Amino acid sequence: YSQWGEDLEIIKFFKNKKKGNYLDIGCFHPLMYSNTCLLNQNKWTGINIDLNQTTIDLFNILRPKDLNVCRIIGSEEKKVKVYFDSLFSPVNTADKNFYNTHKKKFFKNMFTREVISQKLSEIMFKNKMYKKIDFVNIDAEGMDYKILKQLNLKKLKVRLVAIETHHVNGQVSKDFSKILNFLKKKNFSLLKRYGPTSLFYKN
Repeated sequence: YSQWGEDLEIIKFFKNKKKGNYLDIGCFHPLMYSNTCLLNQNKWTGINIDLNQTTIDLFNILRPKDLNVCRIIGSEEKKVKVYFDSLFSPVNTADKNFYNTHKKKFFKNMFTREVISQKLSEIMFKNKMYKKIDFVNIDAEGMDYKILKQLNLKKLKVRLVAIETHHVNGQVSKDFSKILNFLKKKNFSLLKRYGPTSLFYKN
């Protein structure tokens, strides 16, 4: 289901783990390009967060046992402008710089909506059933590092993180070194890279 084959590596990593928990931020679609679909089919459950209500509606239909939330991960609760390429596009973003960089290639029929932002800790706290998260997936179109910094990897006992560190053309993203250093300090090492996505495992 993954765009670059990440899910096969993820399933291999958790081959002896049954009924784990995932956190998928920027989840986009419950099947297409999904790094958590195979886990879900292996009886895992989790939290799926996206800034597109249409995405969350699809998750509510296809993954009713998961917690599916339409939010932007931010530093405070407020309304934030979101730039939409379309209701079924993987590049919708709340990052204005990301929009400005990619608007010539995408966003031909751009429209905006306001979505509520909320701290990740508040979403997690309100759902105490998820005190432990085995796998975290972050694909937030320019906001990946900001979201990563909000994660308490130790408290949640995260074992594997998938996060975008590169562009499709292979060039590193603007926050590549920050992501690398942050995870290194948390005792995570690079497992493998698939296209734009890097997988980091807990040492």
